[in-house]
Amino acid sequence: MKLSVKTVYACRVMAQIARLHAAGKLAHVESLARLEAVPPKYLAQIMSELREGGLITSRRGKAGGYALARSAEEISLADIAVLMEGDLLDHGRDHSGHSGRRVVQAWKAVRATLIAGAKEHTLDQLVAGEVEEMYYI
Repeated sequence: MKLSVKTVYACRVMAQIARLHAAGKLAHVESLARLEAVPPKYLAQIMSELREGGLITSRRGKAGGYALARSAEEISLADIAVLMEGDLLDHGRDHSGHSGRRVVQAWKAVRATLIAGAKEHTLDQLVAGEVEEMYYI
């Protein structure tokens, strides 16, 4: 399975929003685009999907910006990926042929394992214990 660029960008941006959220700050599209190397126009679309999907909230105005809709501990990579991609590893429902039923069952098991693994990784874990890079002269 290959994740779309949109999903990869969304995960990076959500991690950055979680960093700011932990510091009590709101995120701004311009700085998110710069920090996470996401094209600004594409990021605006992603932010809209994240907001409509209930993962972030937005506040308008001079003091506005974006924040997590719930705590970083409650948002997993699975939440982001399913929102961006839809049903992960959709195996279809075709039970045709001699092996159809067994193949569908196998893909269901793989999907369940993938989702369970992605649910174990939450935004708070992505930003916890980050160490600033050290530069030596």
